Amino acid sequence: MDDARELSRRTALALGGSGALGGALILAGCAPAEDASGAGTPSETGSDSGDTGSTPTDAAGEDVAALADIPVGGSISATIGGEPVLLSQPSAGEVVAFSAICTHQGCTVAPEGAALICPCHGSTFDPATGDVEQGPALEPLPSVPVSVDGDRVIAG
Repeated sequence: MDDARELSRRTALALGGSGALGGALILAGCAPAEDASGAGTPSETGSDSGDTGSTPTDAAGEDVAALADIPVGGSISATIGGEPVLLSQPSAGEVVAFSAICTHQGCTVAPEGAALICPCHGSTFDPATGDVEQGPALEPLPSVPVSVDGDRVIAG
């Protein structure tokens, strides 16, 4: 045959599931998807430039949640400007917010117990600071400005 054929991941794994080829293909499964230019998109990679995709900063004044819905010492998922965020209440009346987009490869991070956990590769983040507690993520979750107005959490 004259036409060049691409080897699918499934076929390559079936043919060379062990050794260097298998190891390289397994690692390739964790690689970010590429756009037409060959570069991963910011929402998929978290981007090396520090830009982790869109952050909900243009929604100032939006009512986000009731303060009572966020447990003291805990976190909830919410949206601001249509973007997923995590709201945490480290101490009574103090609310902080972070983008819920993992800085590793763009999966949506969720509150789980006393941590923020990425379900894709297991990165964990501190709910009070957004800092990485366990990788593979290397960068903290970007902070999103919020304020408390009475018993409501407001964007901005």
